[in-house]
Amino acid sequence: MNQLEKNKSILVKYIPENAVVTIAEWIFQFDFKLKIKKDRSSKHGDYRPPIEGKNHQITVNKNLNKYAFLITLVHEIAHLTGWNKHKNKVKPHGEEWKHEFKTLMSPFIHSTIFPDDIKYALNNYLRNPAASSCSDISLSRTLKKYDQRDGIFLLEEIPVNSVFKIKHDRHFIKGERIRKRFKCVEVKTKRQYLFNPLAEIEMVSEQILQNT
Repeated sequence: MNQLEKNKSILVKYIPENAVVTIAEWIFQFDFKLKIKKDRSSKHGDYRPPIEGKNHQITVNKNLNKYAFLITLVHEIAHLTGWNKHKNKVKPHGEEWKHEFKTLMSPFIHSTIFPDDIKYALNNYLRNPAASSCSDISLSRTLKKYDQRDGIFLLEEIPVNSVFKIKHDRHFIKGERIRKRFKCVEVKTKRQYLFNPLAEIEMVSEQILQNT
């Protein structure tokens, strides 16, 4: 098996099958190393330019669904193509990057790769793409519909006054929405925190909470 076929066999696990050939060819064309990373709460992916003789490097979180993975990957490839043209003389997510991202996304948008709801949200996002697709609440919400979330809910899906927990077993009570976020109270400290409505949480029985 040559390297191109090997790349295809790996990519098909993470992105829609109809996008595999294009991305596999881009790996060769743009000469970058793709690394699949464990879940990082601070980011979905990143790009590092070639320094000290090393290749371009792109990382993407392995826990993303195939549509989110593809969008994140193209986002990072846009940094690469932008760096090839401008080096570090432009803003990371300035007009130059936006142009590269829109251009690279075009063949995927005009295909049957994305479901209609993602395509609609993505088209709206591409009018003025931001530093992260997560910053676009509509696109992020639509993409999360395709996650495998066994026992995991989005905060906006549960009723006000529900008890929930996040990582490290911190428990909260969901409050009212204030502008774009929900005001929640941590059970242990009584401190108030503002949560993104798309925060992934676990529901907690009040009875279980009383016994802890």
